[in-house]
Amino acid sequence: MGRAKEIIVKVIPSKIANEFVKKNHYSGKVAATGLICFGAFLDNKIIGVAQWGRPINKYLHLHLIENTKWNDFLELNRLVCIDDTPKYTESRFIKICLLLIKRNAPQVKWVMSFADATQCGDGTIYRASGFVLTNINDSKQLYELPNGDTLHLMGLQGGQHGALRKKMLDSG
Repeated sequence: MGRAKEIIVKVIPSKIANEFVKKNHYSGKVAATGLICFGAFLDNKIIGVAQWGRPINKYLHLHLIENTKWNDFLELNRLVCIDDTPKYTESRFIKICLLLIKRNAPQVKWVMSFADATQCGDGTIYRASGFVLTNINDSKQLYELPNGDTLHLMGLQGGQHGALRKKMLDSG
């Protein structure tokens, strides 16, 4: 595991986490439903952020685990590490976050996350952290822009992309 064993994980303010996510996550977007943010540090430098919180629509997920109550679960809303990190950093980071959540929030019975295979793999780091792959969905929400950039339909809201989003929705 090498230097990945040296990472330190601690709770960080959402302001710091949001800045890091905006700068380093492929979507450039923070999780509006985030409740707790962890930072991964190596040599006293932040190298990653994990934002945990509510899913956008909890009602869609309450049925996944029998007898789940409203506050029994969290979603890993955002995970991002800088590119130059030691091997296994992401899965170790997630695992430490899970241990901290278990220790400090015992009411949380289970967690969930989503992997965008078009941008960052098929969830290998999640499975290495103890997650169980339950489903794979085809994405019909990604678009390649004329300049070659790939954007998710959610990211095309307002501003310069608002008209493009409307055109894409209209065209199916």
